[in-house]
Amino acid sequence: MTEKKRILYIVEAMGGGVFTYIVGLTNELVNEYDIYIAYAIRPQTPTNYKNYFDNRIHLIKVKNFEREINIIKELKAIGEVKEIAKKIKPDIIHLHSSKAGVIGRIAFNRKKIPLFYTPHGYSFLMQNYNPLKRKFFKTIEIICAKTKCVTISCSKGEHLESLKLTQRATYVNNAININELQKMLTKVEKNEHSFTVFTLGRICYQKNPILFNQIAEKMPNIRFLWIGEGELRYELKSSNIEITGWITREKALNFSMNADIFLLTSLWEGLPMSLLEAMYMKKPCVVTDVIGNNDVIHNGDNGYVCNTVEEFVKSIQDIINGKKKNYIDKAFQDVFDLYDTKIQAKAYSQIYSKVFE
Repeated sequence: MTEKKRILYIVEAMGGGVFTYIVGLTNELVNEYDIYIAYAIRPQTPTNYKNYFDNRIHLIKVKNFEREINIIKELKAIGEVKEIAKKIKPDIIHLHSSKAGVIGRIAFNRKKIPLFYTPHGYSFLMQNYNPLKRKFFKTIEIICAKTKCVTISCSKGEHLESLKLTQRATYVNNAININELQKMLTKVEKNEHSFTVFTLGRICYQKNPILFNQIAEKMPNIRFLWIGEGELRYELKSSNIEITGWITREKALNFSMNADIFLLTSLWEGLPMSLLEAMYMKKPCVVTDVIGNNDVIHNGDNGYVCNTVEEFVKSIQDIINGKKKNYIDKAFQDVFDLYDTKIQAKAYSQIYSKVFE
């Protein structure tokens, strides 16, 4: 029997959507590849995160991965991932998130190991950073893009940004594991509830809680629900907003299934997993007109894409008035056709296999 090729995934930020992504992709690929994941966790990483992975997947915690910029830690992380790769001897290395992308491309630039990088949202597009810092991040990406590394973006919009940096680029859409999600949803109990508009994720600048709050203030008779927690919790001031705090995935899905409209007010995205899951749950989706969101939701076809508070309010009101059936059916079918992890894994396998031809 031919020995499986070894893939080392280096994941600096294994929380939120990136966590869902890594779990779904590696669990699909583990039959074909011997998989190792070098990772760091975030506050939103589930406490039982290891249970989400197939037991054949090797998990290696990186001690020196840190969210904030720390040159000493970065240098130590470079040395640490080099040591990990030396022990594993991977046939492929795939870097995930901007920081892992920088560390990995420095660490393995002159190695013969095929190298891939998925940004999950470029740092230089993050509007919470000042222009000087964003310019610094972009300069780093431009320099790193000169290495022999292929960038695999997680949406078409992100891919267009990648092409401005390098022609060694392609994309594979983010995806969700439909089978696993369906198993979890069958355990959800439907409850009687008042009409609810919800979102899911960290309450941070990227997710734009200020806009979420403004929409809620304009619709005082509607219940708004934020599933998650974060440093900008105080921006959700409207009396009709409820916040769950960090809860288990099972509880989050229970809240989601017992809500009515999914609202995503992000300032930027890669391709949000929460949106794909809402589409599968047949929740009408109302989103901001940004990369990631508008790659998935097409206004008037499978949901609503909005730019102003007034547009959001009108879209939500239209849904309340009954304009949703065609949208949710189309969005649901899109998940099956475009955003299933089986499709995603097949696309990645085709990309990986080319390096061995």
